[in-house]
Amino acid sequence: MHRTTGTEDLLRRHAPQVLGALVRRYGHFDAAEDAVQEALLAAAGQWPAAGVPDNPRGWLIKVASRRLTDALRSEEARRLREEKAAALTPRDAFTAPEPGLARAPQDDDTLSLLFLCCHPDLTPPAQIALTLRAVGGLTTAEIARAHLVPEATMAQRISRAKQRVRGVRFGRPDHWEDRLPAVLGTLYLIFNEGYTATSGAALQRSELAGEAIRLTRTVHRLLPEDREVTGLLALMLLTDARRAARTGPHGELIPLDEQDRGRWDRAAVQEGVALVTEALARGRAGPYQLRAAIAAVHDEASSPEATDWREILGLYDILVRQVPGPVERLNRTVAVAMVHGPRAGLAELDLLEDELAGSHRLDAVRGHLLERLGETTAARAAYESAAGKTLSLPEQRYLLARAARLKP
Repeated sequence: MHRTTGTEDLLRRHAPQVLGALVRRYGHFDAAEDAVQEALLAAAGQWPAAGVPDNPRGWLIKVASRRLTDALRSEEARRLREEKAAALTPRDAFTAPEPGLARAPQDDDTLSLLFLCCHPDLTPPAQIALTLRAVGGLTTAEIARAHLVPEATMAQRISRAKQRVRGVRFGRPDHWEDRLPAVLGTLYLIFNEGYTATSGAALQRSELAGEAIRLTRTVHRLLPEDREVTGLLALMLLTDARRAARTGPHGELIPLDEQDRGRWDRAAVQEGVALVTEALARGRAGPYQLRAAIAAVHDEASSPEATDWREILGLYDILVRQVPGPVERLNRTVAVAMVHGPRAGLAELDLLEDELAGSHRLDAVRGHLLERLGETTAARAAYESAAGKTLSLPEQRYLLARAARLKP
């Protein structure tokens, strides 16, 4: 994805508000989403030359409403559709609010869109694609490039997702708090794919990670008292703060303990630490808050040697009681090895063998611990096994380089 301009940033900020307004008034999520995309394309073509209108949101709603009305007219009688459109369009839809006033529904519409895009009937890949399209305002081509799939494939995925949610009532669902974890989980998946791509020639897709942060900021603005929303935003900021130091001049992977910490984004670190501190002070910590606290310990350490691994291990002990998944337990294993030694870490790895048999990360951690023990032959075999399992070229090159250093 290319770097966004000021106009594109403005359009993406308004996209979910405009789509929410249309879906709330007319229904027809799939047709409304297509109409909004056409309006965004029209604005992208006109605004740079003609200037941004005084009320950009109203302009987009007006153009999108026209496109949607035209589309709906082709399906039913002209008179019935025009009457419905006239009846459902509020009087102030195309005018800016009075000074000091705002239309409250627009923020709630953004959150409602997120709930719709993360509907439980959709698979996680479909939730991610629909969220980036409808709430993020990205084009199908941009989403396809971010996920390294053909545009036609991504278009089919988005189309199927829109068909799946057709007829779902727009608005915050009943018991919406129970659905919030799905929204946060989707945003976290988007961020993780951007921060460490699962495949391809680049280690990171910074635009995708940046989009996840932007969307999470939106949710945090709408739900500022939710501790897990705050924790997720803090986690993203604290993790993304290291982005510039994670790769070398040729895109090669640089592990955490070898990074130039002077290149870390200290403003992002400070904001992330403040957010997680605020969230932890308000009550029992949830998984995202705990992950953010672990990231904060890493980011506040002046050097790898100054890292408080005992505190990190204590936080992981709490985390794995809440989320006893293999990924969390694998991460805890690294902390165990740093506190109690590599043999203790290897004993923990053995307990994960069945669950993570096909994961390159299991072999990578094993190689690292064996290397620390001086068992170079076994370490080299583990690194080579890990390199054969990953689809990320930078990770593969890094693992093979580690293996090559251990050759007799």
